[in-house]
Amino acid sequence: MSESSEGVLYVVATPIGNLDDLSPRAARVLGEVDLIAAEDTRHSARLLRHLGLEVPMMSLHDHNERGRVDQLCQALEVGRRVALVSDAGTPLISDPGFIVVRALRERGFKVVPLPGPCALITALSAAGLPTDRFTFEGFLAHKGGPRQARLTALREDSATHVLYESPHRIQALLKDIHDVLGARRVVLARELTKTFETFLDGTAAELLAMMEADGDQTRGEFVVMIEGAPARESDEAASVEGDALLKVLWEEGVGVKQMAAIATRLVGGRKKVWYAKAQAMKDAAEPREA
Repeated sequence: MSESSEGVLYVVATPIGNLDDLSPRAARVLGEVDLIAAEDTRHSARLLRHLGLEVPMMSLHDHNERGRVDQLCQALEVGRRVALVSDAGTPLISDPGFIVVRALRERGFKVVPLPGPCALITALSAAGLPTDRFTFEGFLAHKGGPRQARLTALREDSATHVLYESPHRIQALLKDIHDVLGARRVVLARELTKTFETFLDGTAAELLAMMEADGDQTRGEFVVMIEGAPARESDEAASVEGDALLKVLWEEGVGVKQMAAIATRLVGGRKKVWYAKAQAMKDAAEPREA
């Protein structure tokens, strides 16, 4: 490998179910590194056996991650190559690794991502919900009050919302979605890439009814995708009004930053959105002087 004389941390995405989804590059790197930092060494050992590999491993999970930073720094300082893996999917996405990656980058070590499976993206690609904008919330709070509060904070956002949830709390989450967000369209993805991969589609109330009729539908880890808030007529009117205002300001020779500030003050909305529109107007109009 080109990095043979240089310590490097590889962030390696591993299968979320189907072992054939491991990329050839990931398999090669796992066989060439000196050490694998795994969320659960027993779980990762099964993947290594499948690949016919024997590589030293150390555990790296939520409870010991801070304590592993110095050990990994020492390994990289002497030129060792380390792979970071989680139980399934891409590390750091609702999995350990953020503390280590940030610390190693701050200390100047090389961190190389190896792209691959991710339940979030896999589910979105087949859900049939808008993907031009989406929020990822990971796992919401276990208790109902904080969970409902977070759903309430998302109520006016038009982006698609993506969550992870366990089989033990999926019905409680769906009840909260129904209570807080009403009859939004919800898509559940479970057992992704496995034999019993399933997508369930409907309102939260309809999905709860499906689970009550068939207990098997509560099994497996879930990706929960919720339709965003519908665009409000007032928002659309404000956008049209703001665009017209920007056009007048541009014709009057007002600069881009000032255009954005004026539109924000008079029309409302986010300043960076108006700035982007003003900049696009400037780019489209230049050269301004003939």
